[in-house]
Amino acid sequence: MTNSKKSTNDSSKNNELYAIAETSGQQFWFEVNRYYDIDRLNAKEKDKIVLEKVLLLKDKNSITIGKPYVKDAKIELEVVSHKRDKKIIVYKMRPKKKTRRKMGHRQELTRVMVKSISKGNGSPKTPSKKETVKKEAKPKSEKSTN
Repeated sequence: MTNSKKSTNDSSKNNELYAIAETSGQQFWFEVNRYYDIDRLNAKEKDKIVLEKVLLLKDKNSITIGKPYVKDAKIELEVVSHKRDKKIIVYKMRPKKKTRRKMGHRQELTRVMVKSISKGNGSPKTPSKKETVKKEAKPKSEKSTN
């Protein structure tokens, strides 16, 4: 018995543009106009943040995979708010020793909204010219013979 369903491509239409990026030691799947909770960033509300560590970028026609990062790709985020995650209870007990310790932890988070995902096809970034400094040769000191 075969189950045949007509699959609607609504989900694929919504996922025409997405990127996988690295931030705060984790990898996130970013889509435009969605919000994400990431580790606390040192930024104020309504600030703009740019992520340049993009690992994968998919647009309408192609998928670009970085080695390790996609060149000239960036994700623009806007800080919505700062919040705290739910409390996690940490309970440590040593059996037969009458030692018990109960602690709680709440992770500090930043809620960000993805404004845009882009891949710049402009000219590559040129490194700043380093000044070459020539070392002057020190005159050889004559050895004194005593």
